[in-house]
Amino acid sequence: MSLFPVIRRAGLPLSIAILIFAATSALPASAPMSPAQAQLALYQGADRQKILMEGAKKEGQLALYDSHTWFRTYVKEFEKKYPFITVSEWRSDSKNLLSRAMAEFNSSRSLVDVIETTAEAMGVMKRDGMFQEYFTPEARHYPDDVKSKGKTGLYYLGDRETYNSLGFNTTLISPNEVPKSLKDLLDPKWKGKMSIAGTSTGVRWVGSVLDTLGREFLNKMAEQEVTVQNMSGAALAGLVASGEVPLSPTIFDADVTVARQRGAPIEWRPLDPVVTTVGLFRIVIQSPASARRAAFSRLCSC
Repeated sequence: MSLFPVIRRAGLPLSIAILIFAATSALPASAPMSPAQAQLALYQGADRQKILMEGAKKEGQLALYDSHTWFRTYVKEFEKKYPFITVSEWRSDSKNLLSRAMAEFNSSRSLVDVIETTAEAMGVMKRDGMFQEYFTPEARHYPDDVKSKGKTGLYYLGDRETYNSLGFNTTLISPNEVPKSLKDLLDPKWKGKMSIAGTSTGVRWVGSVLDTLGREFLNKMAEQEVTVQNMSGAALAGLVASGEVPLSPTIFDADVTVARQRGAPIEWRPLDPVVTTVGLFRIVIQSPASARRAAFSRLCSC
């Protein structure tokens, strides 16, 4: 169930970053953003890029929290383009990310500058006033339904979609015998061989299946002795790749791509309905790294 239309543009990750990193410099982490810093996040003058770069060079380091396996690729691209900025990345699933970010924010000790995670977690943090509005010129290329607009700028911009469906170990299961539909998962030969993620990844999948195939189907799936792994979709993909779990309908295509690049025996198949997860990008209002945030935000939107 997609929340937003698919965004597939060649340069998608390289433009929000430079805007966001440059929006909060020289601010104590325990204090909210000053009026001057808020103006920088929303500044649209012709000299914007120059100001952001000068500020980013002084700041030198950026803290990023994210929940996407591939976001490190964005970070590497950013550091390559802007070698004077070092990005410190902490990645976890959206539940743990939300818990850590909110605990820091509520204690007025935010250590993070920029957050990229899923819509559910972002909604909670926005509600509690955690994010700074910002401007990025690349936003004009995006449809309105992937933007959250504030009074004068954006609270977030959708930067990615990832797709959740069937992952399987190719050593244990031949591609020719892989289920071609969710109903094929009810075949007795898959009994005791499936796992689903116990995090929000699994919750979204169960909700999607309930909407499309009904409770009766889920009851039959339960009879297949499906185990619930209390881990992220990325971690579960690792179990499938290792052969500990033969197959799972809660595996992200991106995680499979990463595993295959490392030579792991794992493949991915889209079984309708494919669950879509949207990633959103936001600036933390207590962040002390204005110019760096603006720079990184630009990277992620162009």
